Amino acid sequence: MKPRTIIITATDRDRLRRCINDLLSRGEVKETRHIDELEDELGRATIVADSKEVPPDVITMRSKVRLRDLDSGEEVVYTLVYPAESNAEKNLISVLAPIGVAMLGYRVGDAIEWAVPRGKRRLRVEEILYQPEAAKDFHL
Repeated sequence: MKPRTIIITATDRDRLRRCINDLLSRGEVKETRHIDELEDELGRATIVADSKEVPPDVITMRSKVRLRDLDSGEEVVYTLVYPAESNAEKNLISVLAPIGVAMLGYRVGDAIEWAVPRGKRRLRVEEILYQPEAAKDFHL
């Protein structure tokens, strides 16, 4: 799969790096593959200083999105959050979960693909229901 350009605010990049460093320094991470993938994404990212520069169709931190499974047709709504905020029952997906890493930076219409134990999972971004930058929730 072709690497995509992530658009991320400097604030979120700094928060994500702090989160990664905290987890690694506490030794709470057994498997670092997804952390490595997130660090790669951050390394390729286009960093914007002002949240107003983020296009409204990009999945950013705390975005709530509607995704369609390209194999089953089933739809699901997820919110991309920081690890401390994750809650699977409420569909609050950590950016450090495999799907969370995969979602960050995708746009409406994009297909997300990532490896799972039984092969690959494929989802299409149908709609961004909420994006903090577009909603002008700059305090988050």
